[in-house]
Formats: sequence, structure tokens, C-alpha cells
Amino acid sequence: MQVYHNPRCGKSRNCLAYLTENNIEFETIKYLEQTPSKKQIIALLEMLEMAPLELVRKKEKIWIERYKNQSLTDDAIVDALVENPILIERPIIIKDGKATIARDLESIQKTL
Repeated sequence: MQVYHNPRCGKSRNCLAYLTENNIEFETIKYLEQTPSKKQIIALLEMLEMAPLELVRKKEKIWIERYKNQSLTDDAIVDALVENPILIERPIIIKDGKATIARDLESIQKTL
């Protein structure tokens, strides 16, 4: 199991804490340091079964200043996620070829 993690995000830290407390083994991917490639983001979107825009943190300053209210293709949105990984929703748990945005306990438990 892998977890896309941002140490500065409380929900992401809570996810790791839950997994650790329950002795669940996982690999941490600090995606702001290990920026995912375009191919990896596309694969992630497929595992999440969502459109690129659904993966975007729309309240981030970068999104508001550079992309909001623009008519963007899915490809352009994926490019924005590659260039600005801070825009990727978090945390994301990947297990058995499926992925979930695990922002709450219910999502984490559903994935496990």
C-alpha cells in the first residue's frame, strides 16, 4: 500500500497516524518532493476513477491565480498538476490497483 502524503497537511498526517496506530504497513510518497510524472498522474486518475479536475485542490492560491475560470482540457489540467503538485488532493491511498482520496476515517477504512 502507498500513501501520497504532504507532511504539512493535517488530514494527511491523520491518515498516516491511523495507519501506524493500526499496524498497517505502507510506503509514504512525499509527492511534493517526489513529483509524480504525467504518466503517474494519469495512472492515479484511472485508479481513482475520476476526471483530472476532481483531483485539483481548487482553493490553492496557484489554482486561483493561474487556472481558475479558464477553459482547460483534461490534458492541460494534468500538466498543471505535474507542474504544481501542491494542487493534488491529499492524502491518496493506493492499494491493490485502486486509489482513494482519504481525507476522513471512513475513506481510509473503506480502502482497507
